[in-house]
Amino acid sequence: MNATRPRAVSGPGPGATLHGAVGAQAGRSPHAVAVEFEGTTLAYEELEARANQVAHGLRRRGVGPETLVGIRAERSLALVVGLLGILKAGGAYVPLDPGYPADRLSFMARDAGVPLVLTQRALAGRVPVPGTGTGTGTEAGTEAGSEAGTLLLDDTSVWAAEPTGPPANLSGPAHLAYVIYTSGSTGRPKGVPNEHRGVINRLDWMQRAYGLGGHDAVLQKTPASFDVSVWEFFWPLMTGARLVLAAPGGHKDPAYLRDLIVRRSVTTAHFVPSMLAAFLQEPGIEEMTSLRRVICSGEALPPDCAREFLRRLPWSELHNLYGPTEAAIDVSAWHCRPEDLAGLTSVPIGTAIQNMRLYVLDGTGAPVALGEPGELHIGGVGVARGYLGRPGLTAERFVPDPSGPPGSRMYRTGDLARQDADGVVEFLGRLDHQVKLRGLRVELGEIDVALRSLARVRDGVVVLREDVPGDQRLVAYVVPTDGDEFDGPLARKELAAFLPDFMIPTAFVRLDALPLTPNGKLDRGALPAPVRRQRRPGTRRR
Repeated sequence: MNATRPRAVSGPGPGATLHGAVGAQAGRSPHAVAVEFEGTTLAYEELEARANQVAHGLRRRGVGPETLVGIRAERSLALVVGLLGILKAGGAYVPLDPGYPADRLSFMARDAGVPLVLTQRALAGRVPVPGTGTGTGTEAGTEAGSEAGTLLLDDTSVWAAEPTGPPANLSGPAHLAYVIYTSGSTGRPKGVPNEHRGVINRLDWMQRAYGLGGHDAVLQKTPASFDVSVWEFFWPLMTGARLVLAAPGGHKDPAYLRDLIVRRSVTTAHFVPSMLAAFLQEPGIEEMTSLRRVICSGEALPPDCAREFLRRLPWSELHNLYGPTEAAIDVSAWHCRPEDLAGLTSVPIGTAIQNMRLYVLDGTGAPVALGEPGELHIGGVGVARGYLGRPGLTAERFVPDPSGPPGSRMYRTGDLARQDADGVVEFLGRLDHQVKLRGLRVELGEIDVALRSLARVRDGVVVLREDVPGDQRLVAYVVPTDGDEFDGPLARKELAAFLPDFMIPTAFVRLDALPLTPNGKLDRGALPAPVRRQRRPGTRRR
């Protein structure tokens, strides 16, 4: 089977883990600043000591290899300490986004079977009480910290008596590092478990490619519930760089990000392409002279956006990366250079990173000819284990890899792509109804299920529209159960009980019936554009 030729390298030692790599760096630069957040800093030795205390506390409560531990915390020093502490205990972390609805968080906690949730005092009353893996969790509602199964990261009395030295290491590269939940087409999110060795391989490649050092500062602004955050958190801490945390909510504010990059001399940052396009409209970005590299991923990067970036910030590199949650962060990369962008109608997602393989296959699993479209498959050390507790779905999407070692699997991405003779891959779109909205994966089927569950909806479907270039939004088409009226604001409120904000449609269009093709399938091309309300003068689109 033809595939992108992987760059096979030795990488870190055979027993490498994320927490082990961070600990090794702390030994090399104990007094250097590791993390900073709104005027407060932690040196590497301080970060290690606090994370070790969390690890000892978790270990005494039964956490070890393959134990999933929930963590629900706003971006803060405590969040970094908690993530590292879970790994040091031998466990794997399950991020529970503070912005998600309570029902969704409760489902995730039960589905993962987490025995503990680490949180902060301000959030403790809204943390899902974890079940025992039997799906019996409830919602915490008593005094902060009093519920069994929740521990407060910012309560020093919980951790003060714990040793500051590292606990005995019980986990290895084949153990889980994290489980991140993605949107699911069946109406429920699905957990994706990734192992240390895959993440270590990905971060080792990143270090070889870009070479962070003590002079660097990496901006951390991606929510922990999305896998880009993994490299933002751990790559700088493995290399002696400075981790600069954006304020909660700050990742949505271009002016704040520009000022933070300037004030804290940030050298490395990530942007989803749609956010990068908005960021490039911000006045004064030429002041960011410290910025040396920007990583793009999460959605297709338009060539015009890449060209504008290189024109406005010619001293900074721009790299386009690609990878689904079902692999350890990213699996391919392409360096955007002005001379290579000339004449391009799409920016390639590039070639496979070290120890990874990319295949473009037809519907029978056979390789397509070079330059022909097919489904992109991913093989190599970074492929995830599958879907947590869903063997049927795992077998469907994670299939045997005939080019890999015995027993290895490749992931069917559902992405349409083509590949040239040099192994460079171009993303052409999706083969199903999964979409990316501002870099966030959205299974439209999950929103459809939620929409059709509403009491006043007989039928409905949600699509991603871009009626104005650059302005993507989710639109719901609704056939009410009776009458002519449909209350869109009420529907949004009801959907917010389970769906996160980014998955809630911004417009509702009432229809007497969904349009169908002659063979009875939904005719998406016949769905009308929603009427756009005129904004009052002086108002800004949020």
